[in-house]
Amino acid sequence: MKPVLREILTVGITTGVVLLTQDRPFPWSLWTAIGASLLLPVRLRWPWLASLLCVPAVAGGLGWAPALVAQYRLGRKEKSIPVQLFWVVLQTVAAITPVLLTESIPLGSLLLATAFVFGLAGAPTALGALVTTRKDLTRSLYETRRARAAELEAQETSARAAERARIAREIHDAVGHHATLIAVESAALAATASDPAVRETALRLRSLAKESLSEMRAALGLLNSDTSYPTLQELVDRARVAGVSVTLSETGEAALSPAVSRALFRVVQEALTNVTKHAPGAAVTVTVDRSTPVRVSVVNGPGELPPLGDGGGAGLHGLSERVRLAGGTLTTSYRADGGFSISAVLPPGKSKVDGQDSTFGGGARDAANA
Repeated sequence: MKPVLREILTVGITTGVVLLTQDRPFPWSLWTAIGASLLLPVRLRWPWLASLLCVPAVAGGLGWAPALVAQYRLGRKEKSIPVQLFWVVLQTVAAITPVLLTESIPLGSLLLATAFVFGLAGAPTALGALVTTRKDLTRSLYETRRARAAELEAQETSARAAERARIAREIHDAVGHHATLIAVESAALAATASDPAVRETALRLRSLAKESLSEMRAALGLLNSDTSYPTLQELVDRARVAGVSVTLSETGEAALSPAVSRALFRVVQEALTNVTKHAPGAAVTVTVDRSTPVRVSVVNGPGELPPLGDGGGAGLHGLSERVRLAGGTLTTSYRADGGFSISAVLPPGKSKVDGQDSTFGGGARDAANA
């Protein structure tokens, strides 16, 4: 509605100015000026045509009102300076020619009149060109600022990735060194011990140290993304060997994404670790339903021996974050019989961390593979 109202006002004002002009040099002056005013809307699509229609009106002496509007639009849309200059000169010639044909004026007055008419035709054209140039410069400045902001964001992202990669390497070097020493010394103990139980325990320690090192490397992105985890049955069997009474029940066959599989494994692993530390001797029931959604529950009764840990760890907080990143929810609660319950609901499909090996992301992996 606003563009229509604007055009009505433009045509009405220019036509009114023409009608209010009393001096009409030629018989055709009024009608050519009114025609140019009424046809001003064509300038929106063809600025040059509007300027051309104003030429007879300017020659008649009454067409300057529509000509100024047409020339402004021409300056806004026409990028070529020679073309703009051509239309300014054409309007100037159209205004001066009738004067030369009908009157005899001195050269000085003619030059002064020509300069005035040239300025009158050129001023709106130059103003339109300046407005367009200003808008183009503003747009270019905005694009430059946006590109600069994107560049800074990319630099910050790259710096964060490099820092994460550095931290990953430091963790790997520090923890990996000690885990390797544990594995080596356990192997040496197994090779020299005469007691079968000691040898079995030493070999189990060696296996756990190697597996811990492998999982740490996978978590830090230092191995390929297809690093395999032990099955839940193997995890439960290992806990049983350590003296934990565990019952495992698995149902459903839904295909799980890698991130969800890792989260499921970690839920059970963290729960069994907590039982070993805080409720030694407690019976544990692990229930896994691989349907849609995936549900896992680890419930333990009260411990029969004093706790081994001080309860000050942050394992459950980290586990809750891992489950959340996998698109699920984690619930923990104390039971009336003195036991504890950990349950999680996970989607079987894609998650926020699919395609990454850890919270360190691809930066650490790329750095390690380089």
